[in-house]
Amino acid sequence: MIQRGNRPLLTRRRALLAGGAAVVGAGALTLRACGRTEAPVDDQGRVRLRFATDARAGAEHGGFYQAVAGGAYEKRGLNVQIVQGGPGVNVPQLLASGAVELGLGASSFTPMNLVASGAPVRAVAAFFQKDPRVLIAHAEPAVEDLAALAQLRGRRFLLAEPQAAGLWVWLKATYGLADDQARVVADRAAAFLAEPRAVLEGDLTVDPHAVEQAADFTPQVFLPADAGYPSYGGLVLAPNAFARDNAGALRSFIAASAEGWRDYIRGDPSAADALIRRDNPEMSQALLDQARARLRDNAVVDGGDAALFGLGAMTEERWRAFFEVASRGDVYDTGLNWRDAFTNAYLPGRG
Repeated sequence: MIQRGNRPLLTRRRALLAGGAAVVGAGALTLRACGRTEAPVDDQGRVRLRFATDARAGAEHGGFYQAVAGGAYEKRGLNVQIVQGGPGVNVPQLLASGAVELGLGASSFTPMNLVASGAPVRAVAAFFQKDPRVLIAHAEPAVEDLAALAQLRGRRFLLAEPQAAGLWVWLKATYGLADDQARVVADRAAAFLAEPRAVLEGDLTVDPHAVEQAADFTPQVFLPADAGYPSYGGLVLAPNAFARDNAGALRSFIAASAEGWRDYIRGDPSAADALIRRDNPEMSQALLDQARARLRDNAVVDGGDAALFGLGAMTEERWRAFFEVASRGDVYDTGLNWRDAFTNAYLPGRG
């Protein structure tokens, strides 16, 4: 068992609830599937869509803000409102209650957890081809990659609680790590700085920069996605009934979001950044600049499947690989229909 202090943390049920999705709302989503769910239209004839993000506004949402600022949604007949996430915001619950039409999932665990709980919701696009979770270590020149890091004895991995049933499942299966090497710690950054052999799990766009600012050394940063971690990130979630009854609007939303992400990563992000900072005044331009650069330089948005099939792309092979790892870690029953977690039917050029 992974420990928090002396208490066991990870059970199979808690694993299902971790990773960003909750069972709450599954019944409500089922009820919504019984009737038609056409999106409303504003007084200019545009389809109104509310899109809930999973955190306070930042570069991780830049493409969606760019699509608003640059008019990509509007020119496709959409009136999109971004509903900012943050502490206490539960995207599946918002979808279940009908408070929003679409939501953002942090990783492949989010739609898979919803399927496992019986909620009819699917991922319809993945705008992060790489899950942006990273592992940060104190600098050791002999450690050149994640495999070498994992093989060093005495390493303790400091995790956020959702990753005890997320990234950690893959790390154990891939590198033969033991649960007693993992700890869920409230102040992970402070614990990491105080313990030279610790490994900090964090977010690519936030934590490497924070450590660099706080430490008197340059840390090593490893992106598990580059070592085969198969989870997607930045997933657009849609209730099945909504997708069925608003197929045209959903395709337009995904196409416009792809345009927004293209322009945010490779073009001028200033208009999107202004909207992000309006929604989240605590976000500085310097933080946005370094976060966007990390997304760009690591090909998080336009690498992987997106390089072959376009932004937002997903493949059955990646979803199968993800499910196989998670089921080996006893997160999901092997009989779960993992294909219910996603659909490519609404991607540009499909359907």
